[in-house]
Amino acid sequence: MQSDIRRTLLEMFTNSKEEYVSGQKISDMLGCSRTAVWKHIEDLRKEGYELEAVRKKGYRIVNKPNKVSENELILGLQTKKIGQHVHYEEVVESTQKIAHRLAQEGVQEGTVVVAEEQTSGRGRLDRVWHSPKGTGVWMSIILRPTVPPQNAPQLTLLTAVAVVQAIQEVTGISPQIKWPNDILIEGKKAVGILTEMQADADRIHSVIIGIGINVNQQQQDFSDAIKDIATSLAAETGELINRATLMQTIFLKIESLYEEYLKNGFGLIKVLWETYAISIGKRIIARTLRGSIEGWAKGITEDGVLLVEDDLGVLHHIHSADIELSTRK
Repeated sequence: MQSDIRRTLLEMFTNSKEEYVSGQKISDMLGCSRTAVWKHIEDLRKEGYELEAVRKKGYRIVNKPNKVSENELILGLQTKKIGQHVHYEEVVESTQKIAHRLAQEGVQEGTVVVAEEQTSGRGRLDRVWHSPKGTGVWMSIILRPTVPPQNAPQLTLLTAVAVVQAIQEVTGISPQIKWPNDILIEGKKAVGILTEMQADADRIHSVIIGIGINVNQQQQDFSDAIKDIATSLAAETGELINRATLMQTIFLKIESLYEEYLKNGFGLIKVLWETYAISIGKRIIARTLRGSIEGWAKGITEDGVLLVEDDLGVLHHIHSADIELSTRK
C-alpha cells in the first residue's frame, strides 16, 4: 500500500511538469489528510528528494537523489512497458539470477531488476563483472518477444544500439560497439551486455538482457587488472551522471527499437549497429575456440553473426569470439 501511495505521489509530480502541486490536490488524490500529505513529503525528503514548499502554491521537486530504486525510476519515466515494474534490491549476487526466477514466475514484460551492488556480477563466458555499490547501472530487463529462438541474439545488438544512443543523449559522449556485446569509449570498455533465454525448441518464453554500465567510477576505482582497459562515463566527461535519468533514457530507447523490431524486423537495427561498430571495415583478429581468424570485418548477418573475410577471400561466419583490431594493414 505504501508503495502504491509513493508511486501515485511521484506520478503527480511528474505530470505537473515541474509546476507546484497543491497540498489539497495531493490530499484529494491520495485520499488522506493534509497532515498525512506532510508526512509523505517528509518521507520523500528523507529519501534524498529536494522539495520546495510555497504557501498557496504547494510543493514541487527541485532535485532527486542519484539512486536507482523504484521511486527514482518512476519519476519522469516515459515508457509504456519497460521500467514500469521494477524489482529493486540493495545488494544481490546477480540481477540475472533474480530476473530468471521472476520470468519463470510470469512477471510482466518490461519488468526490470536493478541493484545498487552486485557481488557476483558476470558477463559473457561467465567472466567476472565488477559492480561496486552506488557507482554504476547493474540491471536486467525481461522481454517476451514473439520471434523464433534463433533470432534472440539480435536483441543483444538492439540493446547495444539503444545504450549507445542513450549515452549520447545523456552525456554527449559518442561510444562505439565492439562485437558482440561490449560498448567502448576511446577504446576502453564501459558497458557489457549479456543476453540469456528461457525457451523451448520452437518458442521463446523470455529473453533476459543484463546490462552493466560503469557510470560514476573514477579511474582510481578500477583495479590494476582492468584499469588500462576499463573506463566510466564520469571518468570520460569529468562529471557525475544521474543514473536514474540514464536508465530511463535507456528504457525509452530500447522500447522504441523493440517496437520497430517486432513490427518490421531486424533491418533498421542492423544498419544502426553497423554505424556504431568499431570494427566494421577494419582488419581484425577473431579469437574463437577453434583458433584465430584474421581478416576484414565486413558486417553482420540478419542473425547478428559477424562476417570476416580472410586474405584468401574466404568469408567466415563468426558466431562466438573475442575480437581485437589488427595492427597489420
